[in-house]
Amino acid sequence: MGDLLGAGRAPRARLRELLAGPVPLVAPGAYDALSARLVEQAGFDAVYMTGFGTTASLIGRPDVGLLSGAEMVDNARRIAAAVDVPVIADADTGYGNALNVVRTVQLYEQAGVAGIQLEDQVMPKKCGHMSGKALIGTDEMAGKVRAAAAARRDPDLVLIARTDAVAVSGVDDALARARAYADAGADLLFVEAPTTEADVERVARELAGVAPLVFNWAEGGRTPPLSLQRMTELGFALVIYPIGTLLAATAGMRALLDGLRTEGVPPLDGLPTFGQFTDLVGLPEVTDLEQRFR
Repeated sequence: MGDLLGAGRAPRARLRELLAGPVPLVAPGAYDALSARLVEQAGFDAVYMTGFGTTASLIGRPDVGLLSGAEMVDNARRIAAAVDVPVIADADTGYGNALNVVRTVQLYEQAGVAGIQLEDQVMPKKCGHMSGKALIGTDEMAGKVRAAAAARRDPDLVLIARTDAVAVSGVDDALARARAYADAGADLLFVEAPTTEADVERVARELAGVAPLVFNWAEGGRTPPLSLQRMTELGFALVIYPIGTLLAATAGMRALLDGLRTEGVPPLDGLPTFGQFTDLVGLPEVTDLEQRFR
């Protein structure tokens, strides 16, 4: 856990070690610092900062490109400071052209994340599992990837290049784009929203050896929900579960509020006690520091 006086670790080098392992790295989504701490406390080795969840939690709106790069970086900074495990952050389109990508990469790097994801949509972008997406040209996106690689001050910062071409121009174009992005310097390739298991298998087969691959287990999305065993067999390096924590929190809050409205008393069964929650967010450490520095 990210203690207030923690010595800090090397999350970027650790992320690269995890991605090189024999099984996929599982990174549940977090939309704020609290959800990130819960992911870490559950025993996962990495956190994925979801743009979908960040948008919903910060402004209560859908993921259609409404947040600025500064708002996304601020959220990434808070999440990275809250945990010791590596944080992989959604960086959308890089918030402009290749020059904007240079600054975006450096700001995310300063925020302390271990990896970022860039995608080839036109701004303003949309969630990868929504309709109505549009793409920039392959060459333009390859230029953005080259700019991102050149902008890194820490060579261990992991660059993930995502293509949304499956839903726009088909699997063939998505594969061609992914190869171009690997040639441009992407560390991992992310082919978003294949709609059949056969397409997932084709992506894994045809990009094997090009670069490590990302699987987006988007809860309720367009991609079939494969088992972790199957994704291991297919050779995926990273599996993200982006919005499950957000959906669970939404369901829990709805249930509590419905009970409060109908019964006049919030239903507290199954919830952490006040003391358990304050322990979870680090009150014992604060108490110890107060005594130490009194």
